[in-house]
Amino acid sequence: MDIGIKQIEQVARLSRIKLTDEEKGFFREQLTDILSYVEKLNELDTDGVQPMAYATSLKNVFREDHQESSFPRQQILELSPSSANGFFKVPKVLE
Repeated sequence: MDIGIKQIEQVARLSRIKLTDEEKGFFREQLTDILSYVEKLNELDTDGVQPMAYATSLKNVFREDHQESSFPRQQILELSPSSANGFFKVPKVLE
């Protein structure tokens, strides 16, 4: 499938981008190649092929959750600009 310059200009206008004549030619070639590849894929017989949710067989791969010690509370409070009675002191935001 061949994409024309008019179609490139229409897509650029809808995308609200300005393209030079050189860029229009470049994108026309790229989009033509992409659509030609999709046409090839449409020729394949996909009857009996189950749809896939993932491109690989991996599903919900999670790492093990390990409990680790954190920084001591006092050390964190010392790093804050202001603290009082073991809590962070922040400016009042509600009246």
